[in-house]
Amino acid sequence: MSLIEVVPGQVELVVGRSGALAPSVRLFDWSRADEYEFAFAVEAIDDGVRARIESVTVTVWDNMSEFFDGLARDFRGWEGERVWGNNNLVVTATFGSGGHVYLGWTLRSGFFPGDWNCTVTTVIEAGEEMTAVAAELRAFLREE
Repeated sequence: MSLIEVVPGQVELVVGRSGALAPSVRLFDWSRADEYEFAFAVEAIDDGVRARIESVTVTVWDNMSEFFDGLARDFRGWEGERVWGNNNLVVTATFGSGGHVYLGWTLRSGFFPGDWNCTVTTVIEAGEEMTAVAAELRAFLREE
């Protein structure tokens, strides 16, 4: 995972392992609609499949950063599945053996018949790596 400055003032966040076939999710093209709402694009890649949502709108009440901060705080694990989501993006988190967090990123084009969805799973180490992802997400969302 890495937070990359593409051009001055514009960053993107890549979550996942490096490599051509490794699953990854890229958050980019962040913009603010007003003081309560922002949007960004999401691209998910896994084994030759690439899905993209041009605009995921998130409000300050959606608590996306808080969701990831909670995953980082609970580095010793938890039972069951945790879920964060909105209309176009759903993130699920499960704690697995070996101290890893499995993040399922589901991109959805809509809710009607004929609309598509794509889920890519990234695996993050529950300690320092998850803490880094949470911090980089806050930086990407401009919540530092």
